[in-house]
Amino acid sequence: MSFQTIPEMFISLCEKYGNQKHAFEYKKNGVWIGITHAELREEVECFALGLLNLGIRTGDRIGIVSENRIEWAIADLGIVSIGAIDVPLFPTLTSKQEEWIFNDCQVTAVIVSNNFQLGKILEVKENIPTLRHIIVMNKDIEALDVAVKTMEYISNRGAEVRSREQRREIIVEASAKVKPDDILTLIYTSGTTGNPKGVILTHLNVTANVIGSVEAVLFTEKDRFLTYLPWCHSYERTTGYYAAFSCGATIYFAESIESVAVNIKEVKPTYITTVPRMMEVVRKKILSSMENEKLIKQKIFKWSIDVGINFIYSKLHGDTSYLASVKYRIANSLVFSKIREKIGCDYLVFVSGGAALSPEIAEFFMTIGYDVIEGYGLTEASPVVAATRIEYPEGIEIGTVGKPLGNVEIKIAEDGEILVKGLSIMKGYWGDAGSSEVAVNEDGWLYTGDIGEFTSKGNLKITDRKKNIFVSSGGKNIAPQPIENLLAQSQYIEQCILIGDKREFCTALITPDFNQLKKIADNFEIHYDNPTELISNDKIVKTIKDDIDRLQKDLAKFERVRKFKLLSEPFTVENGVLTPKLSIRRFVVEKKYNDLIDQNMYSQNLHAIYST
Repeated sequence: MSFQTIPEMFISLCEKYGNQKHAFEYKKNGVWIGITHAELREEVECFALGLLNLGIRTGDRIGIVSENRIEWAIADLGIVSIGAIDVPLFPTLTSKQEEWIFNDCQVTAVIVSNNFQLGKILEVKENIPTLRHIIVMNKDIEALDVAVKTMEYISNRGAEVRSREQRREIIVEASAKVKPDDILTLIYTSGTTGNPKGVILTHLNVTANVIGSVEAVLFTEKDRFLTYLPWCHSYERTTGYYAAFSCGATIYFAESIESVAVNIKEVKPTYITTVPRMMEVVRKKILSSMENEKLIKQKIFKWSIDVGINFIYSKLHGDTSYLASVKYRIANSLVFSKIREKIGCDYLVFVSGGAALSPEIAEFFMTIGYDVIEGYGLTEASPVVAATRIEYPEGIEIGTVGKPLGNVEIKIAEDGEILVKGLSIMKGYWGDAGSSEVAVNEDGWLYTGDIGEFTSKGNLKITDRKKNIFVSSGGKNIAPQPIENLLAQSQYIEQCILIGDKREFCTALITPDFNQLKKIADNFEIHYDNPTELISNDKIVKTIKDDIDRLQKDLAKFERVRKFKLLSEPFTVENGVLTPKLSIRRFVVEKKYNDLIDQNMYSQNLHAIYST
């Protein structure tokens, strides 16, 4: 595998596979439709030539505001094939947020998915002086603005002005002019304060990361990828899109995040890139379903899980006994094979990224027969820095993010911060030389802001975010993420966030699993008209308190949650608490619940919140 620009990769793969197989598959009217590499190339060339005829030139910035779909790939590949720069945004952003970003990078055109996204950009169009064209993926547009055109119109325009041979020649020549150090994309990362920064990633940055990722994870042309995480985020774009495409795998578009479970049954993917939150949801559903089974089945399930975990760890230590293997085969026959059958996929590799994966989740999925790869990275590194190798016993160490990619260097600074160096490190932040110099030093080392260490096996272990380290009023350093992951193991807890910086002790805000709360209410014969009433019931809160005490019994006293509050509203993307990749925005939570934290969480008289 050798390429240094995305157009070079794209053309080589299209020439290799032609009409032999599908590059992508997507659902249309309930039916899976495939597009071959040759068909995809034709679509990309027509769109790219249409952009040229619009006046789009090398270095122009083109926004993309869309959910994952085949047109996203066509737009992206068309843009970068002519040396333009795409600026993908989460479709959940507001019109004002889009206005700021598009003014910051001075976009020439914006491509949106539908009328809703079109409406947002039309609201602020007059406030973006450089914006000349708006292109809509859907055909049923509702706009009279002369700047608005459909993607089909642009592609038809490209197809009509030149013959197929001429189109190919023009785009091949344009692609050949794209150099490794040219900017491929600007990815705006949301900071904890202030406006987002535009991370400048070159073709070489991303292609180096693609090559390093594929060599580490060993994707092949026989693999099937199910993609549901947003492509506008560097993790899914590099791993679930470019890396998968680069090795000839077929990429399937999930219809939505809600349909992932159904699509897994239909597609039977070999890989799915995901985030810990989704894996935890699946695990809890499986565990919850067992509560409705007969006692004998529950005992068999528990025995099987214990056997499975022991078997996995014996494999990891290279000392699997004959007895352990026999027990695991029995557990697999009785329990694990049936779970996999229900999920709809006998073999599947979860590639987890975007946040820390708790060991308990990794253990569970490995136990039932799925491999788990945990990766670590950040947008400024294009993004993958390290990843688990699926090799027993030396390659896997649960609780770590594996070894660095082959073309990436990692070292640990004196204060524990992880520093990264390599071809995939960003060129800098768009229009922000000061922040660029702070992020990457003169020797090319990127300061990640994460705290970590290497294990004796050479695997990287992330202990926390440097900026998230709490210092209690007593001077104790507290890493919140491991504690949050620990509490999230409770069947009663959906999400939690630790509070404790500059405080006397730790507290937690918790969004409960209301299905579990209903079960507690039924057991105690608690009457309620609305499930949200249950969060203030003394018996229910006491039950959750006891479970929290059980989980945190081995923590240091200063790390333990002494008070907590159950919230009626979950953390979601829509209310701004979760990022689109489902990470909790800690600063948003603390701001949103500031009064609750200050007036109640640390007060002496607190109803329905218990001290441990």
